Amino acid sequence: MTKAHHPPTGGFRNPWGDDATQGLRSIFKWKVIDRFTRPPARAPDPAPFPVAVPSFPVPRAPLDRLVLTWVGHATFLLQVGGLNLLTDPIWSERASPVQFAGPRRRVAAAVPFAGLPPIDAVLLSHNHYDHLDDRTVRRLAAAHPQARWLVPLGLAPFVRQRGARDALELDWWEETRVGELAIGCTPARHFSSRGLGDRNRTLWCGWSVAAPARQVYFAGDTAYHPEFAAIADRFGPFHAALLPIGAYEPRWFMRSVHMNPEEAVRVYQDLERGRPPIAGRVALMVAMHWGTFQLTDEPLDEPPKRARAAWRGAGFDPNRLWIPTHGESRTI
Repeated sequence: MTKAHHPPTGGFRNPWGDDATQGLRSIFKWKVIDRFTRPPARAPDPAPFPVAVPSFPVPRAPLDRLVLTWVGHATFLLQVGGLNLLTDPIWSERASPVQFAGPRRRVAAAVPFAGLPPIDAVLLSHNHYDHLDDRTVRRLAAAHPQARWLVPLGLAPFVRQRGARDALELDWWEETRVGELAIGCTPARHFSSRGLGDRNRTLWCGWSVAAPARQVYFAGDTAYHPEFAAIADRFGPFHAALLPIGAYEPRWFMRSVHMNPEEAVRVYQDLERGRPPIAGRVALMVAMHWGTFQLTDEPLDEPPKRARAAWRGAGFDPNRLWIPTHGESRTI
């Protein structure tokens, strides 16, 4: 059966319409023409964002606990089902093919690389430089050779060429097991490329991670799309949903690849509608993909403010929204 995100010409696409990724003409308009017609983003306070001291268990968390630690951007240490997982790891100074140019970290990786516990699995969402970092892949493959790398279609050769011994590609809606964990590959609305000639040749995705006692959803890098309720129905319900809230302006350019904070709250509502949490359980929205790299035009400190306002507007319990400080750990 033909899958809607597999075009007959090869590669991959978003199946929901109105999702054409912007080409060089639009990039020129954003980076050059818009600079003369739109005021630049207000710069945040020059003082660095605060950094917390991580407090995750070593070597692993108990089987019935979920411990989340934000390293920065979309990089989390997930401790669930007695295993340690990393999402979209990047420890490099820049999100770039070179280390002398490109977006530079505003906040250093909040967990020292040498301080990581044994890593059992790595989850990659797609191949953009702020999510798939060559140097970090090589370091992790050398330091944690036992780790299993779970990647969307087309990315296994990349990590294998950099030392990963165990790499598995999954398509949307497919599932595999790592120890006691059931890990599902979920749809996302984005695109892929690392150069000028490889647009959408590899897939992009999010991930669900289900242990016997705890479930977590990592949305990856995505715009809003209509499948979030279906994701929860298939792989949920979730104790925590890690959702991007940054890199959304200008909206005319970013709306087809990045959600804004208001849309992230809407995604949380969709997840709860798809499969509501059982009685007495707290489903947590965890904000990510902000405050680490200045990738787009909104002020770097704006996404949390808008996320909190949207959360209040939806009438949700403020304790169910977690906007972590870099390095902060939380146990569920």
